[in-house]
Amino acid sequence: MVKLLQAVIIALLGLAPSGATAVPRVVVVMPVTGAIGPATVDFVGRGLARADSEGAQLVVLQIDTPGGLDPSMREIIKAILASRVPVAAYVAPSGARAASAGTYILYASHLAAMAPGTNLGAATPVQIGMPEPALPARPAKPGDERDPAKADKGRPADETGGAQSTMTKKQVHDASAYIRGLAQMRGRNAEWAERAVREAVSLSADEALAQNVIDLTARDVPDLLAKLDGRKVTTAGGERTLETSAAVTETMEPDWKSRFLAVITDPSIALILMMLGVYGLFFEFYNPGFVLPGVVGAICLLLGLFALHLLPVNYAGLALVLLGLAFLIAETFLPSYGSLGVGGLIAFVIGAVMLIDTDVPAFGVPLPLIVTLAATTGIFIFFVAGVALKARRRPVVTGSEELIGSTGIVLDEAPTETWARIHGEQWRITSAGPLKRGQIVRVTARNDLTLTVAPLNEADKGG
Repeated sequence: MVKLLQAVIIALLGLAPSGATAVPRVVVVMPVTGAIGPATVDFVGRGLARADSEGAQLVVLQIDTPGGLDPSMREIIKAILASRVPVAAYVAPSGARAASAGTYILYASHLAAMAPGTNLGAATPVQIGMPEPALPARPAKPGDERDPAKADKGRPADETGGAQSTMTKKQVHDASAYIRGLAQMRGRNAEWAERAVREAVSLSADEALAQNVIDLTARDVPDLLAKLDGRKVTTAGGERTLETSAAVTETMEPDWKSRFLAVITDPSIALILMMLGVYGLFFEFYNPGFVLPGVVGAICLLLGLFALHLLPVNYAGLALVLLGLAFLIAETFLPSYGSLGVGGLIAFVIGAVMLIDTDVPAFGVPLPLIVTLAATTGIFIFFVAGVALKARRRPVVTGSEELIGSTGIVLDEAPTETWARIHGEQWRITSAGPLKRGQIVRVTARNDLTLTVAPLNEADKGG
């Protein structure tokens, strides 16, 4: 009996390893599409944390991006470098690209792959802010006609028309050192990485594989997992051996939070939200007690400012936008015959053009939108200002001011104090002389709820 029990235990122990390896851990696929921004940082960061907590053996970032913001790209790379789960950057499907920021993310990933018909590169940092004006080239001297390049010979590099500014050079040097460090960490082609930054070169999938920029090419995700099976990867959590040939894949799409963040961090949406916020607060201050415009306006304004906080904002541009809106609102309360309104429109347009301090695709405010917002705001403000000005010119029809000079009929006969009907209301009245029932009187003064009147003589009636 004892021997039989020992045989059963040994058999169970022998089956345990095969049972554990029969169901490999899940592989998480995360699509990273569109421009890299704050929403992408949120999506990738939370996705890697979730994959780690759920025990995933691999995360595949399926990339198709034209580039994005440098701060957002660096946050994603930090998350990849700190991840205990291996990360594979996979440029797919066919026709996709990993340009600019996408190239850096691919170099930072533990594994890099591309689908046929894809490309990567063009990683030169875009110009941030307003470019410096180029100086004219040195006039050509006699004999230079055969070689136009001689016209600029001898001038400092920064003084030629097509030369880079000092700030651009600093950005390029920083970016090339950054990507070289990533390439050396992952054992990939560091020379080509520098060329991608300095010369904005690109590679197809086959060329990238031949030049040791990526680790492999794959038609699709199943083909990628089949080729990654058995590879050893070193992560922040130690060395991992991938078992992906029969792994189950789980696609992790952006949730509502990431999608919402992607919407409000669009510079155009952020500007519109800020405008709606100002409109709402303006309505609330102009008509106290409505409540709803004030609540909606405060929410929109805070959302717009939060979105701008996450974006590369030129604070001079933001100050001009707010100053322009302040001038436009002041036009409704302090009519200045259009000077405040026109100045506000000019400040708003200039500030909106300067607002986003980057030339990264998909992170600019379109000029037609700026013009539309400015025109709509201007028409609205000038309409409100015109209505307010007309209202101020109307005669007073209510209140104590309107009672002075009004006429009424005496209701009871009395020496000096009695009652009269004025504007359909009964008022206590006093007079310097006696009053008769039915006599018409004119109001000359008011003291709280008592009116001082005088009899309306024939001359007053005629007037």
